[in-house]
Amino acid sequence: MEGLPTTTKSERRWRSKPLQTSKPSILMAFFSCVAWLYVAGRLWQDAENRTVLANLLKKNLGQRPKVLSVEDKLAVLGCKDLERRIVEAEMDLTLAKSQGYLKNHLQQKVSSSGQLLAVIGVYTGFGSHLNRNMFRGSWMPKGDALRKLEERGVVIRFVIGRSPNQGDSLDRNIDKESRSTKDFLILEGHEEAQEELTKKVKFFFSTAVQNWDAEFYVKVDDNINLDLEGLIGLLEHRRAQDGAYIGCMKSGDVISEEGKAWYEPDWWKFGDQKSYFRHAGSSLIILSKNLAQYININSASLKTYAHDDVSVGSWMMGIQATYIDDNRLCCGSIRQDVFGSSSLKENTKIESKDTLH
Repeated sequence: MEGLPTTTKSERRWRSKPLQTSKPSILMAFFSCVAWLYVAGRLWQDAENRTVLANLLKKNLGQRPKVLSVEDKLAVLGCKDLERRIVEAEMDLTLAKSQGYLKNHLQQKVSSSGQLLAVIGVYTGFGSHLNRNMFRGSWMPKGDALRKLEERGVVIRFVIGRSPNQGDSLDRNIDKESRSTKDFLILEGHEEAQEELTKKVKFFFSTAVQNWDAEFYVKVDDNINLDLEGLIGLLEHRRAQDGAYIGCMKSGDVISEEGKAWYEPDWWKFGDQKSYFRHAGSSLIILSKNLAQYININSASLKTYAHDDVSVGSWMMGIQATYIDDNRLCCGSIRQDVFGSSSLKENTKIESKDTLH
């Protein structure tokens, strides 16, 4: 029969199988679409961000002056001028410190009637009650006489620190005696112990200059009999003399052998000759107001040696101090008589700036 279409066996087999697609291919296509959408979204977001940043830059560039104005130049010059003035102020402050003026409180000259002549600090200890009573009965006034002396411009106080065990019976006994006699200067920040003795002089001068406005500050050991009127006369003669460092000037060998009396742990700092520089002896040291102020300002950084008189002498070497050597302040025995009636006629003194010749 003609005209009938015929199909081959292979064609019939192909038509009989349904169209099948593998699952991994579908998953790959899906994730490809997701990745494409993510990348497209990030590109679109970055394009938006770049557009926003470009607009902000154009806006800021439009507001920024292309040339510095006169006001801007003056501001720059003003900063430089301010920096120069700060440097000058720092130099002035350093100079003021070296001359003994207090921070934030430059002391002005006052008339002698409004300023004490001297503050005299007599060293004492917890076991020196009998010595104190002996002084009160001899050269040191007590009670109403002490107050009248202060009206003349002279303050005298026993100087003592606190017990290593603060608040114990030693402190309580001193507090009780102080309330009764009113002639103590208690150094609250100082520990009254043998190993701390060399630091006591810093605490005394610092505390005294903070508590009283005087022309002179005097440190006195507790083993001397003082001619008080003779000392007052000397200080009256030295009124208004800034930078005065007064005492019995001496020097001596530095003891470098540990265990010996007067041993100096820092002996190697005094050179090959092992000799102390010139300094006022420990028994009686007199400083003018600006020198005491210098110690007060710089007390935290001032080096102390094994002996307080050497320590004070080392502090005086670096500043404009006038050394005044007075043999009436010297002693020749353990029991010292300073400014005795027989010594008032003898007065040998040497003065020089910064050093003693």
